[in-house]
Amino acid sequence: MNTKNSGFDNEKYIAQQSEAILKRVLRFNNKLYLEFGGKLLYDYHASRVLPGYDPNVKMRLIKELKDRADILLCIYAGDIERKKIRADFGITYDSDAMKLIDDLRGWNINVMGVVITRFDNQPSAVLFKNKLKRRGIRVFTHRFTKGYPTNVDIIVSDEGYGVNEYIATDKPLVIVTGPGPGSGKLATCLSQLYHDYKRGIKSGYAKFETFPIWNLPLKHPVNVAYEAATADIRDFNQIDPFHLEAYGEAWVNYNRDVEVFPVLKRILEKITGEASFYQSPTDMGVNRAGFAITDDKVTQEAAKQEILRRYFRYRCEYAMGFTDKETVQRVELFSNDFNLKPEDRRVVAPARQAAREAMEKDRGSEGIFCGAAIELQDGTIITGNNSPLMHAASSVVIHALKHLADIPDKIKLLPSTITDSIRRLKTEILKEKNVSLDMEEALIALAISATTNPAAELALEKLSQLRNCEVHMTHIPTPGDETGLRRMGVNLTSDANFSSNDLFIT
Repeated sequence: MNTKNSGFDNEKYIAQQSEAILKRVLRFNNKLYLEFGGKLLYDYHASRVLPGYDPNVKMRLIKELKDRADILLCIYAGDIERKKIRADFGITYDSDAMKLIDDLRGWNINVMGVVITRFDNQPSAVLFKNKLKRRGIRVFTHRFTKGYPTNVDIIVSDEGYGVNEYIATDKPLVIVTGPGPGSGKLATCLSQLYHDYKRGIKSGYAKFETFPIWNLPLKHPVNVAYEAATADIRDFNQIDPFHLEAYGEAWVNYNRDVEVFPVLKRILEKITGEASFYQSPTDMGVNRAGFAITDDKVTQEAAKQEILRRYFRYRCEYAMGFTDKETVQRVELFSNDFNLKPEDRRVVAPARQAAREAMEKDRGSEGIFCGAAIELQDGTIITGNNSPLMHAASSVVIHALKHLADIPDKIKLLPSTITDSIRRLKTEILKEKNVSLDMEEALIALAISATTNPAAELALEKLSQLRNCEVHMTHIPTPGDETGLRRMGVNLTSDANFSSNDLFIT
């Protein structure tokens, strides 16, 4: 995964993180519940802010440990009920949980069970449970913990953790993971600890962390980018006050871990009957990511670009009604901390210029003019705009593929026989108003054209070279554009403008 612009050493990270985890396993009598923070697979945020970071490096690490590890997958019943969306895949958290099970199987790693947390017979959660059980997946349900967070005597009792079903595990390491924050991973770990101690098993707890990176400065762009990524849930980084008091060292943690630590420490002491091994939330973490950074300058610049991506994303989500003004303002403040302007993202100005040029060319038209720009791996920027034939996203990708394949502009990749057939399908049969091709439709048309058109075949072969390229659009992408661009693996941002005056867009 390392490239010439890499700022991260995956092999060093795997070696150090594995060693740290196994030491923690031994510390707790060969039985450790490891809460896995962040994404287990496809951690694109990490790969964007730490160039060279393999988005699946955690899975490579787990594969090395799989003979000594069981995996439990947690999902909060409330997230299932309200159909919470994972933004980078555009799928709900329950769908993401099933996808994760499939992905793990693809790595020859089995999930021993799924825990639905804070379960209260929510209809969608019941359907999800039944769906999994009928496909042969073990499902456990945990209720809201009585007494949490203040009454430790009830929490650590048969009325609290004792109500939860015990999950028997054989391996010395139990990895507890789940889609997104608030999935109930911590409560599951502590519930298991309670049941273990009642059975005479003196197990332990630790937390696998990536962000914030504790040994980077509080205002390092990588750590600020994490704050930007979680602006909607109001996470913020801070110096760990417990670590500072105990050791005199100023290490970085984040508010939720700091806030919960006093209660967590009391719960652990109540379960174990002895003084806690941990003096701070930083103590609990197993995080060697900072030691694998090989080029701080590269990571700082990458993290600033991620802050800008979040700036654009939250502005669009605000326009669509998905987030509030405070979230937008928080990310604007992060951008201001580093004197970042929207145009510091190199594809922004060219995309806006492409929209203006289209407007000048077709002055007098009442349509909305959309521009798009893509930065190729060599730094070349290609632009496109919408037309009666295709959306701006489709246009810029077709132009980029022609550039990469060295195909002259006058050669058409999509012959009229194909585009006319799609137009008739959309208007005469499907009764759609929008005739121009979105990204998904354009890629399908290109694939059809490639069967008879050598130029289209050559262009299609270059499609993989667009992965990880930067793309900006002057308007919020339609569902077809967003899906197509996501599957291509580009890093997409857009201005908070709608591409149509219609309220319902397909």
